Amino acid sequence: MKKLGLLLLLATVAAGAQDASQAADANAPQGTAPTSVSFPVERIQTPTYADLYCAGFINKGLLPDANYVAGGLQTPNTTKFVTGDIIYLAGGGYTTGGQYTIVRELKDQNRYEVFPGQAKAVNSAGQPYGEIGRVRIVDTRSKMAVGQIEYSCDPINPGDIAVPFAEKPAISFHPPLRFDRFIPKTGKTSGRIVLAKDFDSTLGTGMKVYMNLGSNQGIKAGDYFRAVRSYSSDLADPVDSLSFRASTAEDTQRRPPAIEGNWMTKTKGPNIHVSGLPRRAVGEIVILTTTPTTATGMIVFSLEDVHVGDAVELDDQQQQ
Repeated sequence: MKKLGLLLLLATVAAGAQDASQAADANAPQGTAPTSVSFPVERIQTPTYADLYCAGFINKGLLPDANYVAGGLQTPNTTKFVTGDIIYLAGGGYTTGGQYTIVRELKDQNRYEVFPGQAKAVNSAGQPYGEIGRVRIVDTRSKMAVGQIEYSCDPINPGDIAVPFAEKPAISFHPPLRFDRFIPKTGKTSGRIVLAKDFDSTLGTGMKVYMNLGSNQGIKAGDYFRAVRSYSSDLADPVDSLSFRASTAEDTQRRPPAIEGNWMTKTKGPNIHVSGLPRRAVGEIVILTTTPTTATGMIVFSLEDVHVGDAVELDDQQQQ
């Protein structure tokens, strides 16, 4: 009797799974037969306080730098200050209890272009800034204001800029959904990842990116973008292109193919052009903050490395 009950339970579970699969297939885009590879379940990471307030940004113009960190309680023996430390702020307009965000005007020491034209794209977007921490003013009786660091993303240095603190909207939890890996171009708002936090180039879940589109295009915090990459981009990459040049032939093939074959490399087999391969989605990005012309995003899901230079496209995030 127990065995019969167990068999009935297993049959019910199997039938329910089949019904769910059929329902998912019924909601699938026309021309697709979803699998766990082509439509994987996307579990989206929710940004934390640190993700929001330590992400950095690109600003079209230079921020005012009249207010800045001049030193701290242990100056000159200490040059880096963290949560709880006392620092001194030069400039004016400070009020007791006022909060300021400490930002840093950044430069890339390597000056290496991850993709052709990156330097021009970043210059066009604006000046990169790092968000270093938050300070509260505790004393304004002297020429310089005294502040206490309430939160530090990285050690704060003399010369870092103080700007009035502004609250940022929290990003709501998003339930799991299906990720359309081979979605064709939708014609929705699109742009490019032009830079990443800490000048990284190969990125994964949790990392921050800066994109060349912003509130002027109607983008706002909480919007989702899909990071996509074509195989033509891989072909143009100095590292990934090496794999394209490697032989794909199998010894038993009578007419092995060529990839982007020319008069020297063509074979008697098919000539494969990578531009004809479908583009693939590599990850999902949620917008944390925007300026009129740029947006800071966080990678909340990735199937493979996301690269600086990848294209991004607005994703409606319709749960399937």
